[in-house]
Amino acid sequence: MTTTLDRSTAAPITTREVRARAKTAVGLAETARQSLTMAYRGVLKIRHNPEQLFDVTIQPIIFTLMFTYIFGGAISGNVNAYLPVIIPGILVQTVVMTSIVTGTQLREDMDKGVFDRFRSLPISRISPLSGALLADVIRYGVATVLTVTMGVIMGWRPDVWGVIASAVLVMICSFAVSWIFALMGCVMSKASAVQGISMLIMFPLTFMSNAFVPVETMPGWLQAFVKVNPVSHLVTAVRELTASGHAGIHVVWALLGAAVIVAVFAPLAVRAYMRNT
Repeated sequence: MTTTLDRSTAAPITTREVRARAKTAVGLAETARQSLTMAYRGVLKIRHNPEQLFDVTIQPIIFTLMFTYIFGGAISGNVNAYLPVIIPGILVQTVVMTSIVTGTQLREDMDKGVFDRFRSLPISRISPLSGALLADVIRYGVATVLTVTMGVIMGWRPDVWGVIASAVLVMICSFAVSWIFALMGCVMSKASAVQGISMLIMFPLTFMSNAFVPVETMPGWLQAFVKVNPVSHLVTAVRELTASGHAGIHVVWALLGAAVIVAVFAPLAVRAYMRNT
């Protein structure tokens, strides 16, 4: 059994005692404060490695230009008529797919032994995980702002309050989805596997939805899937909000879906995280 030196008493203490101190119960308020501190760590990582934002800065611009000018004339007759359809779809796709990075970075930190260091500290064991998820909200915000800005530059004129409400709604739903990828980051052995399987899940969900084309043009069996696809409800909710500023039933369905995802996957992710750390 290894020992370390307690500098305050100059007496050796065992590794078991160090871990026991780290596992001391932490109150809810202190856990929240530590989670915010860990979120700030994530912000510092972005500041020192700005290339981490390349996906949320380049992807919205490329996707918006590409989809609008390729499909706009074919689907809606012209670009201006297609913008109210495509911008909400691009917004949802970009921000939701950004949540994949949560699981990938979590797995990378585990592989590097970062969470082993946190385990030896007298902090709440859940704060590194919750902090990482909170830090990614910044990425969602960047992707949202750039997508909306590109749409406005191209001629989209949404309801201002509807845009703000849509941004909040999309970030809430993306935060909920990030718990799924956090679970994958905890249970899978490699970051590349997390990213590959996450993309395999998200691409069908986003493209087999009403984000880019009218549902009526799809085969009947595909329409049945699209109508129950949670991404379709979120896209429709964003379209309603940005068009008129009024929330419809799809906003309720989107928030309900986010609540169900958190209720199911957050405990599973926390349990897997605790087991692995």
